[in-house]
Amino acid sequence: MAFLMKYEVKQKLLTKKTKRRSGICMPSVKFIVSHDTGNDGSTALGNVTYYERSNNEKEASAHTFIDDKDIIECIPLTTGQPEKAWHVLYNITEDNRLFGGNANDIAAGVELCYSYTKGSINNKESYKRYVWYHAYLCFKYNIDPKKNICGHNELDPSRKTDPFKNALKIMNISKAQFIEDVINEYDECTIKESQPMTIEEKTAFNNLKDIVEKQTKIITTLHSTIKSLQERDKMPQIPEFAKEAVETAVKAGLVDTPEGGSYDFYRLITVLHRNKLIF
Repeated sequence: MAFLMKYEVKQKLLTKKTKRRSGICMPSVKFIVSHDTGNDGSTALGNVTYYERSNNEKEASAHTFIDDKDIIECIPLTTGQPEKAWHVLYNITEDNRLFGGNANDIAAGVELCYSYTKGSINNKESYKRYVWYHAYLCFKYNIDPKKNICGHNELDPSRKTDPFKNALKIMNISKAQFIEDVINEYDECTIKESQPMTIEEKTAFNNLKDIVEKQTKIITTLHSTIKSLQERDKMPQIPEFAKEAVETAVKAGLVDTPEGGSYDFYRLITVLHRNKLIF
């Protein structure tokens, strides 16, 4: 199967071996933590630029920022070997309970950019890209969207509200609706291989194949017969009765050298033409 790349995933990677991007590889990508920036009006590029500018200030990051124009990966996730991002505190335990490991080690961190009272982000377009990217990650890493997508606020409810109690709440989108949208996007963008033919389709195909093969044999035999007759007792000119038939045979590609055929050759061509077997 293949996945429809409706949007470009841009790479604007942070400097490696800094606090924001350690360069440590992820052993696997088993689930997705959905975030929002919590920074009303800030863009994907603006957030990535800030992270690079402050790359050694603290160990806090995310793989991807998404707004209404861009999907920007600043830590490798879908291209090359995925690396760890620091998007959930290690000392919480809910990620271990639900998914068997720490989010920073085995989860993608995806940030939604939005506008509420500031900025000019088109929330509808931003959300569409956010949904699509989640679906793409599910496809790429064989993640079940019904079971293995969670909000940051679900893992760390005493500290965090993103995204289901902040940006998506502002957009009037519940988690149930979000998951449903991801599933629908996954189905829409998954390009499935051709399905095997049914018995009826296979029978019809084989019948058509037999007809084509028989017609091919007939045409081959006809070509051979015409060629043979052409070589016998050559006439200096095309007889008047055969001119129209010969002209039609030339146009049909049955005859390439109409002059110099035998009487039997011209008679056969004429009979075929009159019976509308050459047209």
